[in-house]
Amino acid sequence: MSETPDVQDRWSLVAVAGLLSFVAMLDMNIVNVALADISSGFDVSAATAQWAVLGYQLPVVALLLPVGRWLDSVGARPALLTATSGFSVCSALAALSPWAAWLIAARVGQGAFGAVLFVLMPVLAMRSVRPELRGRAMSVPATLGPLGAVTGPALGGLLLDHLGWRAVFLVKLPVCVLALAVAYRAMPKDGRLHRPDRRSAADALLVGTGVTVLLLTLTLASSHGSWWLAGALAAVPPLWWWLRGPGGRPVTGALRASGLYRAHGAVLALAAGFAAMHYVVALHLQRDDGFSATSTGLTVLAFPLGMGLAGPLGGRLADKYGARQIASAGAVLTAVGLLLLVPLGDNWSAPDVAWRLALAGLGMGLNGGPTQALVMGAALPERAATVGSAVQLARSLGFTLGPALATAAWGLAGDGDGVRAGLALATVAACLAVPLLAVPVRIPLKAQATDPVPAARS
Repeated sequence: MSETPDVQDRWSLVAVAGLLSFVAMLDMNIVNVALADISSGFDVSAATAQWAVLGYQLPVVALLLPVGRWLDSVGARPALLTATSGFSVCSALAALSPWAAWLIAARVGQGAFGAVLFVLMPVLAMRSVRPELRGRAMSVPATLGPLGAVTGPALGGLLLDHLGWRAVFLVKLPVCVLALAVAYRAMPKDGRLHRPDRRSAADALLVGTGVTVLLLTLTLASSHGSWWLAGALAAVPPLWWWLRGPGGRPVTGALRASGLYRAHGAVLALAAGFAAMHYVVALHLQRDDGFSATSTGLTVLAFPLGMGLAGPLGGRLADKYGARQIASAGAVLTAVGLLLLVPLGDNWSAPDVAWRLALAGLGMGLNGGPTQALVMGAALPERAATVGSAVQLARSLGFTLGPALATAAWGLAGDGDGVRAGLALATVAACLAVPLLAVPVRIPLKAQATDPVPAARS
């Protein structure tokens, strides 16, 4: 995808990027609440029904890096139209599933198209406005994407109670149709699609194998015990072979040339901190303090509300004062909000938890758009999708790593101190993001000069 010359501000495309980021992230969690109904409806085990979730999550995470490299060599317009159409068709097929195998296959297809949307949306937002407005533009998908993830269970519960589990897959279709119509009219023609070559297929196999093993072990560790974390070692060989091969070198070269390793580490740390906190708080409120599911949902809703309020402000401040400064300030605020949760006693009240979550949410809102603008603005133009895919992978792994590490910390500390241990771990993760963002990185001239970045094809 080559940079579009004479960029005009197309805020309609920024809105498309935000909406598609929302629905792609929504699908990560919205199906969780429907698993029991899917299991009983198809008369299958709970483990089989769980693949309605994993069938989407695994291809999304496994294909992010290969998709990023592929998107750097094709046109953005046909890629978006194809991915959104495929995502919509697979959503409809999932809703029409006559048996479980059909549903799982549809979800796998949906995940493959979702991977394209995850990588493409930040690039679309960045290239739809002038450089001086990138903070505001990037804050739209950076805020709406995570909001889709955290509001998924609540929205899924409402649909399940009133319309049944099939509505969970249909709810995104109007948004996708609207996005298709706007993108078709507003996006400039910028090239064609081509099939991935054999090298890309080999890269997808290696990365997919490694990331799938890692994701599965982290998921099992959060639900079946921390000893499953040892299984993550099996992910090392395929990922190492990929990194040392012709597929991995351009990715690491692009990150090295733009000095973005620290920013990616900060994204992973904040995502892990948020996910660990969300897991510990929700579990403690319901299991230990006797909160109902509704009360718990309303309490933890303070976090996305704070995030939604601060997201647009973070983008504006980043355009005025600099993305690094605002991203760092947001990370500090998130860490403070999580830190204030640690000394709470055993008997939590909803207001005590809610205002601390709101503070952390405000920090995440301030951080999201500026961090995305910092990363995408520093990326080489011909490698924007590659860098964007690495950001999405870091965030996705953080969301999965957080609950697994919180489970391990809880188990090591025992039931008496498990909550504090899990929240302390979340706080430490958020604190790690502050120096990773605040300290500028000097890019070695050698890295800029020797980075093997081939010209993108149109």
